[in-house]
Amino acid sequence: MYDSIKKHSSLWERFTSKGDDFDQYSCVDSYCNFARHDMEEVLSPDVSRKLVEEGLEMEFPDDKKFGVCLTHDIDDIYPPFYHTLLSVYYSARNIDLSGIKTHCLWRVNGKAQSPYLNFREIMDIEEQFGGKSSFYFLAADKDPRRFRYDIEDTEAYMGEIVDRGWEVGLHGGYYSYANYNNLLYEKQKLESVLGKEVIGFRNHYLRLKINESWEMLSKAGFKYDTTLGFNNTVGFRNGMCHPFRPYNSEEKKTLDILEIPLNIMDVALCEYAGSFKEAWELSKQILDSGEKYNGIITLLWHNNTFSSPHLKDWKKLYIKILDYCNKKDAWITSCEDIYEWWNSADIDYP
Repeated sequence: MYDSIKKHSSLWERFTSKGDDFDQYSCVDSYCNFARHDMEEVLSPDVSRKLVEEGLEMEFPDDKKFGVCLTHDIDDIYPPFYHTLLSVYYSARNIDLSGIKTHCLWRVNGKAQSPYLNFREIMDIEEQFGGKSSFYFLAADKDPRRFRYDIEDTEAYMGEIVDRGWEVGLHGGYYSYANYNNLLYEKQKLESVLGKEVIGFRNHYLRLKINESWEMLSKAGFKYDTTLGFNNTVGFRNGMCHPFRPYNSEEKKTLDILEIPLNIMDVALCEYAGSFKEAWELSKQILDSGEKYNGIITLLWHNNTFSSPHLKDWKKLYIKILDYCNKKDAWITSCEDIYEWWNSADIDYP
């Protein structure tokens, strides 16, 4: 599989390159400030196309033609002060008294009234379109920008997520991708609060050391990772719209973890696209590629997107994407379900 991917991927150097904005090894390259002419390359899953041409076939549950994996990174459960100011400003500008109350009074009425504790709303939206998703919570004690939240505050909310059949995974802290002790500590802390094993992972800021991070994740007991993606554009990070088990070429072994590549992140998409229309067209192109090559497209929408007045178009876009996928009869599900299916399907790359 590894040789096939490497042989056919025009993005192989980007996949294995290192260095990011934080002067650390990362899946986000320092030079990946994409010009318009670069997008044709990253929007084409050339590796998956070649694999399909050589005989790769996927059989999804219920005879679905392709999959759409829904994910949410829970970076905040309480709006930082500048988030509140921005939300109040936009609510006032639109004469939205309810919005002003929502984003002001939670600080008076208590943490339980935080507008970012909106997991039920997100699940309700996804359920309307026959889907479910994965929520990745932070359990780290440190963050270079600000302390985020105590994982203990999320216990009841995570319980409801799991009870409804959605997934809870770990959103690894800023330093976790390169520190096994931090990684294991955060996993055990989350599992202690959740009361069950956690198998899924995505690192904060999409930080990843190729092979090294995957080795640590496997050792810590994770079954899959979904960190491999762009934080400043959208597309196919390594030319694939299919999950894969990474291969360590130096040690000549397949790593015991499944990578489910990330294709569309809300922040990257909406900051790169010049308009709602362009963001939708980019999303549609990526989804259509997933359908064409019988693959899986992974989305990341942060929870604050669903409660921030200035990001209402991002929420609208998410709903539009779900509606489109539902009408195309896609398998809209969580990373956990993708892993369980992949693990039982015994898929072999040509």
